[in-house]
Amino acid sequence: MPSSNLPPKLFGCSQSMELAKNIAKNYGLELGKVQTTHFSDGEFQPAFEESVRGRRVFIIGSTFPSADNLMEVLLMLDAAKRASARHITAVIPYFGWARQDRKDKPRVAIGAKLVANLLQAAGATRIMTMDLHADQIQGFFEKPVDHLYASTIFLPYVKSLQLENLTVASPDMGGSKRAYAYSKYLESDVVICYKQRKKANIISHMELIGDVNGKHVILVDDMIDTGGTLAHAADLMMERGALSVRAVCTHPVLSGNAYEKIENSSLTELIVSDTIPLKKVTSKIKVVTCAPLFADVMHKVHDNTSISGQFLM
Repeated sequence: MPSSNLPPKLFGCSQSMELAKNIAKNYGLELGKVQTTHFSDGEFQPAFEESVRGRRVFIIGSTFPSADNLMEVLLMLDAAKRASARHITAVIPYFGWARQDRKDKPRVAIGAKLVANLLQAAGATRIMTMDLHADQIQGFFEKPVDHLYASTIFLPYVKSLQLENLTVASPDMGGSKRAYAYSKYLESDVVICYKQRKKANIISHMELIGDVNGKHVILVDDMIDTGGTLAHAADLMMERGALSVRAVCTHPVLSGNAYEKIENSSLTELIVSDTIPLKKVTSKIKVVTCAPLFADVMHKVHDNTSISGQFLM
């Protein structure tokens, strides 16, 4: 059988192994075997335990810190390239370092561009990711980028809640485009939070643009890190008369004491995807898996068919 007609090979990186297994299950294949050798100084070396010559390879791994997660993806891409894989797709559900997408002050790196260069140099011939922190990061690549939207999995769940007097909110000005896209699908109003920061992750002031009185509010964002912004926004909205506040965030970074902030906030529910595994399970966090979405798009990529039907917005 010609190699182009053979099924692809799917491999998971250690930091995303549960998601990779779920994607493979939805795709209808077993994950390929990888043996990783660990050295006493912390260095590691992944090795494929099966041939990938002439095959399409999907390497699944989010690149959230530590940097070892990015390094593992790079090493597996390089291994696939040197093993003569025909096409190598880096499936990166959460594209880490994406907040460094521009020079916002002198003498800093553009980390997202650096990561894009590294992925391509390592051997990626295609990139598949979801809800980039900034859409323009796609332009950092010279290879095709399949940029998926978590709205495809979140909007059906939000509609299933059957909330009346629904309002969509953005926790900052930068997320207004995302909020308007959700509101168009849900046929709701939009509220924007205007915030000022003392420094990264510390808010000095927040104000609402719009009315939340008597409304069920859905806050939408691409990620939740320390949880401070969403907790502050939820508390402020409840003070302004909101009936309930839920948050929809694609990537649950949840660093520091974020879990405690969410539990102690006015949020009714935090809805996230499984692009990053949760460190612990809490009563307020609902996980909606992105595995079927990635598996379906990977099928379409392998079959060279359109993926535009997967976008709800």
